[in-house]
Amino acid sequence: MLRWTRFNVISVVLGFAFLYLPIVLLVIFSFNESKLVTVWGGFSTKWYVSLLSNQSLLDAAWVTIRVGLLSATFATVLGTMAALTLVRYTRFRGRMLFSGMVYAPLVMPEVITGLSLLLLFVAIGFDRGFWTITLAHTTLTMCFVAVVVQSRLLSFDQSIEEAAQDLGAPPVRTFFEITLPIISPAVFSGWILAFTLSLDDLVIASFTSGPGATTLPMKIYSQVRLGVTPEINAVCTILIAVVAVGVVCASIITKRREIQRDRDERAAAGA
Repeated sequence: MLRWTRFNVISVVLGFAFLYLPIVLLVIFSFNESKLVTVWGGFSTKWYVSLLSNQSLLDAAWVTIRVGLLSATFATVLGTMAALTLVRYTRFRGRMLFSGMVYAPLVMPEVITGLSLLLLFVAIGFDRGFWTITLAHTTLTMCFVAVVVQSRLLSFDQSIEEAAQDLGAPPVRTFFEITLPIISPAVFSGWILAFTLSLDDLVIASFTSGPGATTLPMKIYSQVRLGVTPEINAVCTILIAVVAVGVVCASIITKRREIQRDRDERAAAGA
């Protein structure tokens, strides 16, 4: 049994303060009246209002949202297919190579991934822009979706699928009506994770972006190099709020579906 000594309490408090105190300060100073981000001049929301007239930040945010939605969707489809292949088909020629290719972005430095994709796009003559960033983010996030979905498939009761097929359901219908609804919490969690990673990425987007395709992290980084402004604090606060709301909603939905699934399993067992 863990005993909470004074040393343990101080270590935990300092650890959490190191992680979250900068975020709290950023959120607080986003409501600062003063233009100086380190001097408190009173409470104000004018920097959030000024964001509405900052067209460059709005354009970058719109590009980031579109890239995140598309890349997360593509990554979810491909990652789910990869997870199904690795779990259901344990013996096929090239399985080890396929597994290594799926999980390579997990351990590959983003600089290497971004440079490799840049060289690929240049070699095939693909103009860099919105779609190159989307493809790059799909490549980056697909492996995370595969890990999440694969962990759910490993504990999946395949007798449910066998029962559906014994009753005459073809494999495709069995997947969409039986398998997919059961693993949907993991699929949705993988989508949220992929979307969040896409919103956060700076390195790979910097290598694969082109004219007219500047993401919000790239825009923030370019402005921060010239000095932090209260508008940047406001943008970062909005991003933190969006990610936090998304994570909370995903957790609630996943928890409710798990509770409902347990109830259905108990009802089926008692019938």
